[in-house]
Amino acid sequence: MAKQMDNSIAQFSRRTSVTPQLFLSAVVLICLLGGLIYSLSMQQWPTAAVFAVGEIGLIAYSWFSIDQFKRLVAAHDQNRIDWEAALPEVQRQNLKLEVLELSKVLDLETGQVSDLQSAYIVAEDLALRQIQQEENVPLLRHIGIADVPFDAVFVKDDILNCCEVSFLVAPDLRQDKIDAMMRKVKRVKDLIEAADAALKVRMMLILITQLSKEDDDRLRSVLNTRRFSGTPVDIDIRLLDFEALQRIYVTD
Repeated sequence: MAKQMDNSIAQFSRRTSVTPQLFLSAVVLICLLGGLIYSLSMQQWPTAAVFAVGEIGLIAYSWFSIDQFKRLVAAHDQNRIDWEAALPEVQRQNLKLEVLELSKVLDLETGQVSDLQSAYIVAEDLALRQIQQEENVPLLRHIGIADVPFDAVFVKDDILNCCEVSFLVAPDLRQDKIDAMMRKVKRVKDLIEAADAALKVRMMLILITQLSKEDDDRLRSVLNTRRFSGTPVDIDIRLLDFEALQRIYVTD
């Protein structure tokens, strides 16, 4: 079946330019500055005060206008990103790898793996619910950005947040896993820059934990080391306790 052409208004719309407004603001600012200097030289203090207040107001207006313009451009540029749902095969493979890693750490028997898999699915769902509550924005779950899959993504304040979820039952996060995440998010950053989209990219690492108090403190100390230094994007690490999530969303 032929793919339906995207004929939405967002597809055909073009970015607006803020250059004329900036030029006009600069001209007015120069005029106000000239008036301020002249008033000061003539010792006309009330007039100088009016010019000074006008300059401050114009600068504040220009700053807020530029900030709003950046947000509008970022919202427009979301339509230039190639979003697609992660294939079921990819989701199934990622789930299998995560559960297999956990089963090795917990030294589980084969018959217990299915229960662990169910627990992992529940934990991921609860964690993403909590992130959605904290950020107060909708999340897109199991989304690929130009064939780069993530557990969830969302856009907030002109920042594209790429979320990866991991369940920890030991106070450590393997370095090869961190490196794999960094490669994925770097590829997304390169794609965003190539598309000339006015979006920043951030990696959100959501760690669901089921640890003792001592192990939790040890994990936090490990995460505070330089293991995330030199990353291609900013990293936001969220630690969520599995039992606490169940009390919030499951237990009456």
